[in-house]
Amino acid sequence: MDVISRIVQNYPYFVSVVLFCIGIYTVLSRSNLMKKIIGINIMGNAIFLFLIAAANIRGGVAPIHDGQLPEGVHYVNPLPAALVLTGIVVALSVTAFALSIVVKLYQYYGTIEADEILEIRSCD
Repeated sequence: MDVISRIVQNYPYFVSVVLFCIGIYTVLSRSNLMKKIIGINIMGNAIFLFLIAAANIRGGVAPIHDGQLPEGVHYVNPLPAALVLTGIVVALSVTAFALSIVVKLYQYYGTIEADEILEIRSCD
């Protein structure tokens, strides 16, 4: 029961590991390029969840000091939140670029299956 109570206590870490495993499985097992992009996005979101969970302090307050908080109050670290926001912007732009490449591949080869594209390229 000790393992289950630790998982329940630290569920954001457990969920982020499960999401990352789902994403890596999707990237490695699927031939469809759209599904690979979705898998990469799932992995990125798992990393974002992990960073936010690592920055959280139970009982912590927002890092806004107004002079009225008593001594000994713990603040939540704002740096991981800023990094995650930056990561979301980067992930969005990389996803848009990857989708534009998939559209061009579809226009050129008529498919978005990686195996079929490799087969077409080997026949050339």
